[in-house]
Parts: sequence; structure tokens; C-alpha cells
Amino acid sequence: QVQLVESGGGLVQPGGSLRLSCAASGRIYNVYTMGWYRQAPGQQRELVATITRDGITNYVDSVNGRFTISRDNIRNMVYLQMNRLKPVDTAVYYCRGEITLLTTMTREDFWGQGTQVTVSS
Repeated sequence: QVQLVESGGGLVQPGGSLRLSCAASGRIYNVYTMGWYRQAPGQQRELVATITRDGITNYVDSVNGRFTISRDNIRNMVYLQMNRLKPVDTAVYYCRGEITLLTTMTREDFWGQGTQVTVSS
């Protein structure tokens, strides 16, 4: 009923930049907090950044000052601008959204399929 689709991942050299996008579509009544998470090989998935519908943001310390999360409430999209990338940022990045469905009017968590970000020279 709801899909989150990420795009924008790829291979970048250390110090470079990438911009991730995530689009939520389907029978959506409202989208609340959205966020980006990442999972490196052999590690647990960790929170990178979140943004509320009102634009309040939160970042993990390791990306603070380098990454910027933003959203478009009309298009139901969330973005992650990643600057000064480091090899330790290499991971699969996942989009998450707290979404109320039109059909049930219940708020549920939805995840995208992930997009690979590789930082390497």
C-alpha cells in the first residue's frame, strides 16, 4: 500500500558529496517523522538523521556538520545531503517513514529497500 524508494547512492572519493532522495508513495494520509539509517557490513543498522514534519532535525554525532536532512511535505520526499564523506560512511542507506494510511488511519513504520553508498579512493 505504501512504498519508499531511495535513490542517489553510488561510489564517491573521500571528501566528496552525494545527495540521497527518498520518495513515499501509495495510499498515504499523512507522513510524520522521516529518517535515514545506515548499515555497514557486519554491523547493526544505525540512525543517521531524522526530521519531523515541522522540520525539527536530529543527527548522529558522527555526521553532525557534514550531513543535512531535509524534506518536501507536498511531495512526501526526504533528502540527505552528504558532504565531506569518509570511508567510514560506507554503508547501505535506508529511508524510514512514519506514515498514516488512508485505508486504516493507523500510523505505521515503512522502510525503503536501501541504496549503497561507497566512499573509496
